[in-house]
Amino acid sequence: MSEIYRFIAAEKATYPVALLCRILGVPRSSFYAWADGEEARRRRRRADDALAHEITVVHLASRGAYGVPRVHAELRRLGHEVNRKRIERLMREHGIAGITRRRRRSLTRPDKQARPAPDLLGRDFTADRPGTRLVGDITYLLTEEGWLYLACWLDLATREVVGYAMADHHRADLVVDALQMAHGRGRLEPDCIAHSDRGSEYTSAQFRSEATRLGMRASTGRTGSCYDNAAAESFWAVLKAEIGARIWPDRATARGEVFSFIETFYNRRRLRKHPSWGYLTPHETRQRHTLAA
Repeated sequence: MSEIYRFIAAEKATYPVALLCRILGVPRSSFYAWADGEEARRRRRRADDALAHEITVVHLASRGAYGVPRVHAELRRLGHEVNRKRIERLMREHGIAGITRRRRRSLTRPDKQARPAPDLLGRDFTADRPGTRLVGDITYLLTEEGWLYLACWLDLATREVVGYAMADHHRADLVVDALQMAHGRGRLEPDCIAHSDRGSEYTSAQFRSEATRLGMRASTGRTGSCYDNAAAESFWAVLKAEIGARIWPDRATARGEVFSFIETFYNRRRLRKHPSWGYLTPHETRQRHTLAA
């Protein structure tokens, strides 16, 4: 029926509407009702096109990472009062989707002679305030020069990356360097917990000695259990998915990409849903904790 109405609308400048409706067997009232609705439909299409453009901009700014929930949250932060189901529909129609995380291979190699620290978290990856609980782990990026290893420490209260280090090895020096950075910039409280897996880097005398010197308590999960360090594993999944799993031409390029991701995007721009405060960046979460203190 819409095709008939569109034909009448196209020919009404040449022939009277009454004549066209009589020949085509449709009531004039139905045609006029359709014509009134067509203008409303055009307005909705224009509004959808404008919103689809905004969605595309937000999605590209997130490095292609955001799915429906974070796109919706970012648009609301920008002042757009828009229904989440509408965003879902437009993203589906335009083929816009967030990044699906890939499973990673663990680097954990336990030192059978070392005595690991006790598990002080017990899979409770929450914290009442920043600077009291950190989780750490090591991952790797492939370059044409060889592996680049990355160690990070995240604050469980904010999910900020407060310390990180990169090198062409994953000896204890790597995790110690990252821990020193976390201590210097993370505003840690005395007896802050530094939780990790039971890899040899974290059970080494060098790491344990440095943690003690910095006034921190070492904590380790069980060997081979990703759930005992799930918060750190989750961050690696985000990083690998959002910077892209590829081969970099050299370690310097990979270093720059990781630095940019952590400092300019993840800590300050990437939204994460807080159970009490809604969608905030890690940096904004720290600010909320500071104001609430």
